[in-house]
Amino acid sequence: MAAMWALEENPQLALRHGRAAKARAGRIGVVREMLGVIAYSCGEWAETLSELRAARRLQGGPGLLSLMADAERGLGRPERAIELARSEESQQLDSSDLVELKIVEAGARLDLEQIDAALVTLEDAGLSKNGKGEQAARLAYAYADVLAAAERTGEARAWFESSLAADEEATDAQFRLDKLA
Repeated sequence: MAAMWALEENPQLALRHGRAAKARAGRIGVVREMLGVIAYSCGEWAETLSELRAARRLQGGPGLLSLMADAERGLGRPERAIELARSEESQQLDSSDLVELKIVEAGARLDLEQIDAALVTLEDAGLSKNGKGEQAARLAYAYADVLAAAERTGEARAWFESSLAADEEATDAQFRLDKLA
């Protein structure tokens, strides 16, 4: 709990707490998983991967695959992020975790300038202009972001508006809309 509290207030302090917990209980999967999540929040991509892999070995299952894929992107390896997104393990994810992984995969495809593939990836994730909730907002936002990168401003604007309509607090869609104006 100290690490979670510190994460919001002081991510570097949370990271120190997480590393201390690992030093004392490194064979406990949840400790390694929490350190991986904290490392991710601090942009420590290599540590994120190391800790989340260790947690998966200790606990089993495909947990936090989207964070691992995003860490691969952070390390400049979008191809590896796509491999994780397309792995057999991804088929074990529940629908909300799979959507998060698809958002990361689309970002990796955007990193590789595969605009059409990024759009299709998000469309296949259940994209809907009428979606509600944080997940729908994040998915619409990601789609709008890819459209903006492709300089399809009118379409991007419409999807940023969909993101706002789904959940005003989930993204900075209003800021992005203001920038497109």
